[in-house]
Amino acid sequence: MKKGDYFLNTNKECDRLSFVQSGFLRIFFETEDKEVTQWISTKGYFVTDLSGFIFNQPARWTIQALTDVEIYTIRKSEYEKIKTIIPRWPELERLFIVRCFTTLEDRIFSHLSMTAEERYHFFFENNKELFNQVPLQYIASMLGMRPETFSRIRKKQLS
Repeated sequence: MKKGDYFLNTNKECDRLSFVQSGFLRIFFETEDKEVTQWISTKGYFVTDLSGFIFNQPARWTIQALTDVEIYTIRKSEYEKIKTIIPRWPELERLFIVRCFTTLEDRIFSHLSMTAEERYHFFFENNKELFNQVPLQYIASMLGMRPETFSRIRKKQLS
């Protein structure tokens, strides 16, 4: 995918699941007055609207490439066939779902237990490569901060 291309749009059918080999994709939704970034998918992560993909619901998220992206994609129909071809598939699927769940749990924990400065510092220490390649307002949104708060914390960290 090229930078700026859309992997998925809100309210559309989500019939694919992709593994990110390289690049960054932003998962977000829009309201009348703002965009909210839910996640930035990086190398080694899967990308989809999980509820849409698994339960055949319209997508809640828009997913857009922030850089040129190399992904490996499987369609829903192929995904269903894998279960009959690969005997260990239920185990692999469980590991994928557990990873999704623990990532979500970590995000919730950080939002409930850390200050904005602590969230910034923790995220920066674990995702330094994003800070030079992704617009900072997307990172701020993902961390649950207004851009002004994010900038103030960043300025303080850099000094």
